[in-house]
Amino acid sequence: MKALIIYDSAFGNTEQIALAMQNALAENNEVSAIRPGDFKPEMLNGLDLLIAGSPTQKFNPLKGISDLLNALPQKSLAGIKVAAFDTRIDIKKVNNKALNFFVYFFGYAAKPLAGKLVAKGGSPAASPEGFFVEGTNGPVSPGERERASIWAKSLVS
Repeated sequence: MKALIIYDSAFGNTEQIALAMQNALAENNEVSAIRPGDFKPEMLNGLDLLIAGSPTQKFNPLKGISDLLNALPQKSLAGIKVAAFDTRIDIKKVNNKALNFFVYFFGYAAKPLAGKLVAKGGSPAASPEGFFVEGTNGPVSPGERERASIWAKSLVS
């Protein structure tokens, strides 16, 4: 199986999650993990799985990955399984009513990423997934790299 992980990262946490996924999938698949600026349209040729990820900032994905997915031609992901993930703060740990309110109404980055992938013709391989970081700058919460590896493997089984 040929897989591509496109991720944006502000503080390196989303990159760590993406690289954990790449390592997990590399055992039995051809897989690359790249940033949006390194994407070339020919990377979609023969692709079986596309995973997109971003940190959640202001309840949205970063501009770089959003712009890339918006720029893909219509139906360019037809026949490709797609999945989206984000990194986020665990609002249960923060326990802030205002933050809970905003998350309830605006959500996290993974859901709009997944919507963009499907809008370009991709076939959902899983529901959007979130991986926790300890704060805006990180670090990645304990156990989340391992959980990301398991999630990525579930996309190809």
